[in-house]
Amino acid sequence: MSTTRLLEDVPATAIPAGTTTTLAAGESVHIVQTLGGNVTVRADHGLFRIARADAGAIAGLDLEKLDREAGAAATSGGGFSEQAVWDALKGCFDPEIPVNIVDLGLVYDLDIDASPAGGQRVDVKMTLTAPGCGMGPVIAEDARQRVAALPGVTEARVHIVWDPQWTPQMISEAGRRQLGIA
Repeated sequence: MSTTRLLEDVPATAIPAGTTTTLAAGESVHIVQTLGGNVTVRADHGLFRIARADAGAIAGLDLEKLDREAGAAATSGGGFSEQAVWDALKGCFDPEIPVNIVDLGLVYDLDIDASPAGGQRVDVKMTLTAPGCGMGPVIAEDARQRVAALPGVTEARVHIVWDPQWTPQMISEAGRRQLGIA
């Protein structure tokens, strides 16, 4: 991608620690990936995820294109269905790997039940590529928000599990092609 500067101080999440920080206005950053609506940048002092809500602080970033790509990855074009949930999850990316969490093999289980209040309750069980990854809560919350935003969903929960342990063999064929390991 490209190297640019930050127009203003911007909140960010350090990768892989998962700690929040502020990147300073004027700082030079290299855009690593713009997937799922969020932006991963490399600065002199590390790798960081900048949420879509704060991406306007990145000079020259095409926010309309970012939104179009995020929308295309996260919607199935209809009402509520199991496929809509899977599509929403496919809009969620590990900020270090340019493959969505479904094709990475991180989503282990999806359970949909009618909510007592009406609508749908969705529970997702997912894992991470490494147990010590501090980005786990960030990725899980991104997935939860995407599912919760679907029409008809009244409750969405994402649980991080460690059994079975993730291995690269869990990556789908589509994910392998994206990574060039097919």
